[in-house]
Amino acid sequence: MPVLPAGADPMRVLHISDLHLTPGQQDKVAWVRSLAETEPHLVVNTGDNLAHPASLPVLLRALSPLLDTPGVFTLGSNDYFAPQLRNPARYLLPDSRTPGSHEAAPDLPGRELRAALIERGWADLANARAVLDVDGRRVSVVGAADAHMDLDEVPPARAVDRPDDAVAHLGVTHAPYQRVLEAFRADGVDLTLAGHTHGGQLCLPVWGALTTNCDLDTRRAKGLHGWPGARPDEDPGSMWLHVSAGLGTNPYTPVRFFCRPEATLLTLVPR
Repeated sequence: MPVLPAGADPMRVLHISDLHLTPGQQDKVAWVRSLAETEPHLVVNTGDNLAHPASLPVLLRALSPLLDTPGVFTLGSNDYFAPQLRNPARYLLPDSRTPGSHEAAPDLPGRELRAALIERGWADLANARAVLDVDGRRVSVVGAADAHMDLDEVPPARAVDRPDDAVAHLGVTHAPYQRVLEAFRADGVDLTLAGHTHGGQLCLPVWGALTTNCDLDTRRAKGLHGWPGARPDEDPGSMWLHVSAGLGTNPYTPVRFFCRPEATLLTLVPR
């Protein structure tokens, strides 16, 4: 993706999302560990890592080979609240959320996960900003907490948050609701990374995704796009948007159809 200043060396960004990990998924753990072989310069985790109260040690083992690499994260609702058995047809509604489903005390170790990632040096971007040293270069980042729980509040920018020598300005969110994307675009973000959609999870041949589980249009359910228009190399008014189809599913609906699980290595290159 042409994001960096002219003459800059390429920068590899590994985007991981929606593992929905349970303790028995050892093949998934091994595969995530193998992603260190891609040698990313930056790791971005866009949330929904957990799916079981005992998943935290398993998740940290999966991420361990990547935790010495500069990283950022923002957590999703399923890092705090366990998945529930529900009618899959609800996802086709304009708003699939179950009223009151997140009002009880969290039953997944999201707070412990947050603390463990911060301890290893990754930046928490829940309604926060950071400036990172990535491969000897500075990258500015802005994040939003989970918009699916209406927790998003993009913080105002200060001069210190956007140093003149930053080679890129990234946005990170779990759920790519339009209000968050518009806030990031107004902030001058070059590239936004998001998850949450599972790429539609149950897709139709040729047609693609039926739902995104948010107000993002289905043609942007996964992959690399421009927002709100065409890609920025075709429309200067747009920003880059990458939506990960994610690695997991709700354990009550462990099925994907015409929608492979994925992690993505994005290579940023000069404009």
